[in-house]
Amino acid sequence: MSEQDWLAEQFERNRSRLRAVAYRMLGSLSEADDAVQESWLRLSRSDAQGIENLAGWLTTVVARVSLNMLRSRKSRREESLGMRLPDPIIDRVDAGVDPEHAALLSDSLGLALLVVLETLEADERLAFVLHDMFAVPFEDIAPIVGRSPAAARQLASRARRRVQGSTSIPDVDVIKQRELVEAFLAASRTGDFDALLAVLDPDVVLRGDQGTLRVKRGARAVAEGALMFARFAQSARLALVNGAPGIVARLPDGRPMAVMGFTVTHGRIVEINVLADPARLRHVDLGALEE
Repeated sequence: MSEQDWLAEQFERNRSRLRAVAYRMLGSLSEADDAVQESWLRLSRSDAQGIENLAGWLTTVVARVSLNMLRSRKSRREESLGMRLPDPIIDRVDAGVDPEHAALLSDSLGLALLVVLETLEADERLAFVLHDMFAVPFEDIAPIVGRSPAAARQLASRARRRVQGSTSIPDVDVIKQRELVEAFLAASRTGDFDALLAVLDPDVVLRGDQGTLRVKRGARAVAEGALMFARFAQSARLALVNGAPGIVARLPDGRPMAVMGFTVTHGRIVEINVLADPARLRHVDLGALEE
């Protein structure tokens, strides 16, 4: 086996982890794939003989690439209101999570958590993702962000406080979660306003990304919005969205109209994240729903 073939084999062994790191950093599956590809290009051009810990080296490289992409994105101010909804990962609700998707969602990375990660500063996000999600030591994180290990620890600590203060902890009973999402869909189809209020937390938050991000707060406002969705709810179906019960709605020609992720806490829907940007929906992988 040639050295290049050996490198390619080792890289493939690490690909799932690298893609998971990049997805958490970027919230974009296509950009994550670009970051992983760039890490391979850098490996193929490097002197692999001098790399003692290849997995650690690759993690550092994909983190650096992702950080640069994230900084560039934020400097261009592409996201409305300073953020956007992340790309959803979709599977059939009755078939479990696809093995490739499972690698991305190994720590139950729901859309709600990704939304919070989008609000972090780039360096904070990297420190939190690498340390809290992948157990990378602060001594290895420090050179990536150009700070001391103590400063990197502070970045992760600030990020952790933001995450813990902003993210609702989902109920562990997935069956109950599914029942609530099914009830939401049924009430949307029939236009039953009271039934919608019954499944929504009084302080529910809905974020809708149609190219620009809009936020609705409160059960009545969200229920009124769901009634406007009634016509399209007829063709909507349940799916797993980032590992939790969600909804995929389609247009009459079969194209996706919206992907909805739900967070259920204490038996009520507390958060709904809706991706409805036609440009981004064209790139959402719905292949699992066709199987």
